Amino acid sequence: MIRIFIALLFFTFLFGQADEVSVQDIIQFMDDNLNAKSRVMTSKMIVHGRRSSRTIESRNWVVGIDQAFTEYLSPPREAGTKMLKLYDKLWTYSPQTDRVIQISGHMLRQSVMGSDMSYNDMMEDRPLQDLYKATLEGSVNINGRKHWIMYLEAKVKGLSYPKRRAWIDSEYLLPMKEELYAKSGKLLKTATMEEVKKIQGRWFPSRFIYKDELKRNSKGTEWVIEEISFDMNISASRFSKAMLRK
Repeated sequence: MIRIFIALLFFTFLFGQADEVSVQDIIQFMDDNLNAKSRVMTSKMIVHGRRSSRTIESRNWVVGIDQAFTEYLSPPREAGTKMLKLYDKLWTYSPQTDRVIQISGHMLRQSVMGSDMSYNDMMEDRPLQDLYKATLEGSVNINGRKHWIMYLEAKVKGLSYPKRRAWIDSEYLLPMKEELYAKSGKLLKTATMEEVKKIQGRWFPSRFIYKDELKRNSKGTEWVIEEISFDMNISASRFSKAMLRK
């Protein structure tokens, strides 16, 4: 909390002193807004199909960028399904089969419960500044708000999206819209953020919309944050494979 407050004060000062801001400053503050020491949240994922939509509710516990545990609460068909991330490993548990499966390799590219999000999307929480070289392409006003346009190109191997373009709100310091590209330059997915609120000293969106551009007639997937708390104390036992069967 203190770190974010000091950062925001510095950023306000920076804008008061200069018309231009460093691309590294922008990406640093963006990472600070989106990442936290820990977070606990309740959310729902709304998967829009061709004929109907379905809503999947879950509870999530996250520590840093390496530990995450998700328990799905509803609908009944999905209730009890769990997911555990430990560093670069991911396991899922299905109560219907009573099996724990490690998701790896090509399986990470598969859709999560029929949504527009892949397991890779859920795995990648590392700060953008560690993964990409960023370049500012300019700025634009969207709905009366100034946004920087930032182009990001991977500086490490193995990323799902080697190229990205982001429209970053200059007040919120959040990528309100992103285009995610393959190395070839082909557009793979788009992502947008909505309903930004100040939570515990940081701006954070309460609605994300993902769209797989390779899916014909995709209507996208919404991810809605219903409750979220940052910097909570979470027991280390939460992030154990034994918790998958409990």
